[in-house]
Amino acid sequence: QDQHNLERGRVHVAMATVNAVVERGCTMLVHYDKSVSSTEIKDALESGSAHEKAEAMKKAIAILLSGEQMPQIFITIVRFVLPSEDKYVQKLLLLYMEIIEKTDAQGKLLPEMILICQNLRNNLQHPNEFLRGATLRFLCRIQEPEILEPLIPSIIACLEHRHSFVRRNAVMCMDRIYQMPGGDMLLMDAPETIERFLQGGESDLGTRRNAFLMLYNNAQDRAVNFLMSNLEQVANWGDILQNVVLDLIRKVCRNDPSQKGRYIKIILTLLSTNNTSVIYECANTLVALSSAPTAIKAAGNCYCQLLVSQSDNNVKLIVLDRIAELKDAHRYVMQEMVMDILRAVSTPNVDIRKKTLDIVLDLVTGRNIDEVVAALKKEIQKSQTDTGEKAGEYRQMLVQAVHRCAVRFPGVAGAVVNLLMDFLGDANTGTAFDVAMFVREIAQTNPDLRDQILRQMLDCFFSIRSSRVCGTCLWIVGEFSLTTAQIEESLETLKQSLGPTPFFTQKKKHSQWEADPEEDDQATQDQYGKRHFGEASHDSMKEQKKKGPVVLADGSYATQTASSADVRALAEAQVPNLRALVLAGDFFLASVVSTTLTKLAMRYINIAADAGVAPADANRLHAECMLYIVCMIRIGESGETPTPMDSDSNDRMMVCIKTLAKPQEADVDVWLSACRSAYDGLIADRAKQKEDEEAVKDQRPMSQADDLIDFYHLKSRKGMSQVEIEDAVATDLKRATGFGAGKDEKKSALERVIQLTGFSDPVYAEAFVTVHQYDIVMDVTVVNRTNEVQQNLALELATMGDLKLVERPQNHTLGPGETKHIRANIKVSSTETGVIFGNIVYESTGSDRNVVVLNDVHIDIMDYISPAWCEDNKFRSMWAEFEWENKVAVNTTIKTVREFLDHIVESTNMRCLTPPSALEGDCGYLAANLYAKSVFGEDALVNVSVEEQDGVVSGFIRIRSKTQGIALSLGDKITLKQRAKAVPK
Repeated sequence: QDQHNLERGRVHVAMATVNAVVERGCTMLVHYDKSVSSTEIKDALESGSAHEKAEAMKKAIAILLSGEQMPQIFITIVRFVLPSEDKYVQKLLLLYMEIIEKTDAQGKLLPEMILICQNLRNNLQHPNEFLRGATLRFLCRIQEPEILEPLIPSIIACLEHRHSFVRRNAVMCMDRIYQMPGGDMLLMDAPETIERFLQGGESDLGTRRNAFLMLYNNAQDRAVNFLMSNLEQVANWGDILQNVVLDLIRKVCRNDPSQKGRYIKIILTLLSTNNTSVIYECANTLVALSSAPTAIKAAGNCYCQLLVSQSDNNVKLIVLDRIAELKDAHRYVMQEMVMDILRAVSTPNVDIRKKTLDIVLDLVTGRNIDEVVAALKKEIQKSQTDTGEKAGEYRQMLVQAVHRCAVRFPGVAGAVVNLLMDFLGDANTGTAFDVAMFVREIAQTNPDLRDQILRQMLDCFFSIRSSRVCGTCLWIVGEFSLTTAQIEESLETLKQSLGPTPFFTQKKKHSQWEADPEEDDQATQDQYGKRHFGEASHDSMKEQKKKGPVVLADGSYATQTASSADVRALAEAQVPNLRALVLAGDFFLASVVSTTLTKLAMRYINIAADAGVAPADANRLHAECMLYIVCMIRIGESGETPTPMDSDSNDRMMVCIKTLAKPQEADVDVWLSACRSAYDGLIADRAKQKEDEEAVKDQRPMSQADDLIDFYHLKSRKGMSQVEIEDAVATDLKRATGFGAGKDEKKSALERVIQLTGFSDPVYAEAFVTVHQYDIVMDVTVVNRTNEVQQNLALELATMGDLKLVERPQNHTLGPGETKHIRANIKVSSTETGVIFGNIVYESTGSDRNVVVLNDVHIDIMDYISPAWCEDNKFRSMWAEFEWENKVAVNTTIKTVREFLDHIVESTNMRCLTPPSALEGDCGYLAANLYAKSVFGEDALVNVSVEEQDGVVSGFIRIRSKTQGIALSLGDKITLKQRAKAVPK
């Protein structure tokens, strides 16, 4: 806390120093790091050529912008530069006059500025149009009324100039002067003058745009009258003028919603233009003004058109954001445009493809599922020939999309499962694993497809080289090989994938010759059986180290042997896939193979008698399964693999051996049906969770019994378009059902109001903070609480963290009891918690400088993150990948673990990925995963592990992210909020 106060004090001192030096706004910046003396500049200005004078003026401007003062060169510039006829020198002279100080300490105009005023008047009457236009642009940035007042007649006269460059800048100059404090006294009839000028047949588009913008800013009624009197010509106006028209329509309808009907026709007319910027603004305006299905459909079609026609990826991402907003607000209307949106996946950009697929999958229905799946199949087939850098990632996204479609609509599973199973051996492990998970779920939920899936999986099993994919496929083989023929075929496939036994051989100690591998293998198996089933002691068998090649009976070397030196080579050579993985030390996969062999053997024994299988054949299959399990145990205990066998895998394989040794004592239901039942419950729980989410999305507003009944067909349609009729009905429905802006939105808006000063301070201030992704807008309301005039009232702000103030708000003068609204824009670059603080400075009759310190404004991380969802596999991979972790100890007064989890989810604005069924019950402990995504694309992962003992909840909350800022900020938020729930008022 002391460090924070010290830092804040330093920043306040720095702010005071800066504001003492720079009390005015800066209109341009020039970097210059060379030192030049004023004498050199004066010499160049006095005796140099036009080029030398221009270079000297550049140096003088750069030095002044760096903060140095050079009053001694002003007279030199007036004497030698002011009379120059060179246009470039005159342009630099205007820049120089723009940055010099024009007033004294009391705010009065300096006497020497009279010389400047005369020169400006001459420029405004100069025959050269460039000099006139440059001078008018310069006057747009002048705030001193004493300089501007004698130039007003010349500025107005420039409206009649023959060149459009002069007229355009004259209109802009009048707009800026009229918007100045007291500008309406300098140009009292400016709106009337501009309106007459606009109606006089001006042909230049830029000039007409500036004139209409002037009316839009200062005389809205005149702008509306001009628009209504030229409705037939709006479609032929240029794009820059049409965009201003759309801004005017939004502003008018925001202030008076009843005027929407007058302007909908104008927007629909502008939709037929060929300019993309106008079409985009029309769509935005339609969405903002109307909720009629026809209007939303027109806006959606515009967005889809832009999505396909534009080549800029940034434009596509912006349009996709707009479509996503439409999808959330008007789900049913956007469902008809799924195929148009899906065309955006042709863009070779992963971010665009991912966002497009996310939108499409939320809009899939039973009516368009066939078209969507057919399009996804084509994309998957095209991705097979794509050799780009992101081809594997895109193929994985397509597989996940098809998976989600097949889960929601099981009828399409048969059309895609055969295609996707070809990717089980894909080089991209993520894609292959997603395919395996998809096939497993389809086999579980579609009994009719199981035979087809099993047959195709056995055909392509040899191409699988990923351990995770092999494990999932082995589960499918073990669970859905139900007949004797299927079991025999599955076992044959596994035997070919494991290769012949043994996996390695050992040379007996003190031998003069090499042992026969089959005899050695049989003897060793006998020793294993005796050791594990109690007929021999543990010391009866010891590890044998292999010292040389094994010679077979025919004199050739054995090819099945392996040593620690060449196991990796065997794994990479053309050996069967399961054998290569086991020899590489993957004993978890070896335990999965053992479990699959055990399931196959037990099911074969149970159905052999009914299927007419001879007992000898059943026993032979039984023994082969045990043989392979024992061989995998042997290589694990031999120490000949790169990684030793873990105890868990060893125990699991030993359980399989004991189960096969005494199958009559085993729990058959656990081996043959419990696994599938558990997985079926998991699928049902996911489906229920998805249905609940869809029900919330599709929830319609409920109306009361005594609400107004609206008869759509009995409404008066005279002179109304279809959009106007639908919009009127939608507006009535919103008003009747309360489905528009309700109390919750107003309440959340009021919660964002922050009091900056006290009621007894001479200046009362409060701020309304709005976060727009990368921007923070502070609308500060300032009230003069005194009976004196407060002059040059300035809002001085400073920031800490990854926040940056865009511009310094301008000064204001407040009369007694007067209120002003000041807006400050702040840029955000990360999710790190930031602080905004500052002062309000003003001048009064009793003091030249009065300071009111403002309360700190803490920018909450909750404004940057939103709940998101991801697959469990993706969550685990990100958890292993992210390097920043923040571990927070639980310290709360909440009594139960479930209530604590709900409180954390609500406080952190995150989504709980752990299904509700896994959180049911009361066992005293709980573990859950939370996930959220920031507006900057950062992932936030949280694991809550807590337990309850004697009414006290304890444990840890672990936060992981790719960047440090979000991990620290989220940890601080959890530490602050975890104590207890707020007491409701």
